[in-house]
Amino acid sequence: MSLQEIVSTEPATGEEIWRSRVGNVEECVDRARRAWPAWAAQPLAKRIELVRRFANEVRKVQEELAELIARETGKPLWEARTEVEAVIGKVEISVRAYADRTGQRKLDSALQGTAALRHKPHGVMAVLGPYNFPAHLPNGHIVPALIAGNTIVFKPSEKTPAVGELLIKCFHKAGISAAVVQMIVGGPNEGKELVAHPGVDGVLFTGSATAGIAINKKLATNPGKILALEMGGNNPIVMWDTPKVSDAAALVIQSAFTSAGQRCTAARRMIVKASIYDEVVGAVKTLASRIIIGAPFDDPAPFMGPVIDNEAADQLTESFLYLMSHGGKAISHMRRPREGLPFVTPGIIDTTAMADRPDVELFGPLLQIIKVDEFDEAIAEANNTRFGLSASLIGGSPAEYSRFWANIRAGIVNWNRPTNGASSAAPFGGVGLSGNHRPAAFYAADYCAYPVTSTEMEQPRASVGVGFKES
Repeated sequence: MSLQEIVSTEPATGEEIWRSRVGNVEECVDRARRAWPAWAAQPLAKRIELVRRFANEVRKVQEELAELIARETGKPLWEARTEVEAVIGKVEISVRAYADRTGQRKLDSALQGTAALRHKPHGVMAVLGPYNFPAHLPNGHIVPALIAGNTIVFKPSEKTPAVGELLIKCFHKAGISAAVVQMIVGGPNEGKELVAHPGVDGVLFTGSATAGIAINKKLATNPGKILALEMGGNNPIVMWDTPKVSDAAALVIQSAFTSAGQRCTAARRMIVKASIYDEVVGAVKTLASRIIIGAPFDDPAPFMGPVIDNEAADQLTESFLYLMSHGGKAISHMRRPREGLPFVTPGIIDTTAMADRPDVELFGPLLQIIKVDEFDEAIAEANNTRFGLSASLIGGSPAEYSRFWANIRAGIVNWNRPTNGASSAAPFGGVGLSGNHRPAAFYAADYCAYPVTSTEMEQPRASVGVGFKES
């Protein structure tokens, strides 16, 4: 049964903060289609000016937007503020990326005319956003798509629509028409309808692998519709020889438990050398026990807020119990410290003895530890996944990092840095179940416009030779 109304509640309190009736996909797409020719015909400089105005509008409501993100996602206010900064920063990055990735090129030849490369927008783009970064991640699709000349129908996650609404209002206040960029309120059914709609020329998706695969199947017989899938990861962080164990432990905590583990780049598996296992695991466990878990506006500020809802919290605690009952050894038990609310403590579990570790993205603060003896074994274990988004090596020598980089299967490969926190000024994407080879961030320009090659002369000039009778 289709939902008639979407209601958003605060994870940290359970209180309602927003509600609205479900929108009409047909009307939104029709409006976007009618608005597209005029928007695409705008000079590029005008579109860039308007998205820069959007950045200024976000600056005006910077604290309001950060507070709303914190309330609706449950993430700490300090982290919500960094998300708003990323929204603002995305504009100039996208302007540079469009020039770099989709700029015009011309090569003149007196006899052959001019060879030209230009790019055209696709048309109407559907943007499906996630709940973990409800402003930054959809914005990372919307801004480059607008610069390229597309119109946008944005469906935010049904768990974070209030943030989506405020974001879109900033575009409208900047002078971008409400027909050029619009938000549709809805749940999974509206998302499916938007993906399948014949008036939609492209689908830009950020979310789970399950949903992304379903979209991919739906569009498999429609190669004319551009599809960019930004999905999750079962990301490894490999711990090798290092004298800086406390720093290494901090990198693990940042990788696994920032955003309560609700990042697609979060470390899900720590693969550790047997000879340093006790020291490293002990340091990680000790640091994890010091994490402050709390509501977004608590004082002192928490490192971790709740997960998005009780259903997600239940799935995580059930997953922890599943791992324990199938050979896992608990190092730090995952608990529910506040009854009725989706707060969970960081769970750490050794799954070395498990015969068949499930290759799934457990989207929360749950870290599996796997003990290995040899470096090649560590790389093989890191690659023991259908995903391939992010991977980090902590410790090791330059030669070992070179081996790691060359053999690891991931779109983001780091050394002595966390698995998460990727820069918007670089491409962002993965392989396997993590994406469909359409990286976002700096490379988002690639899927927002298509290249058109031309050979051009001001007057027709041609002659025929071999194979023709004399006149």
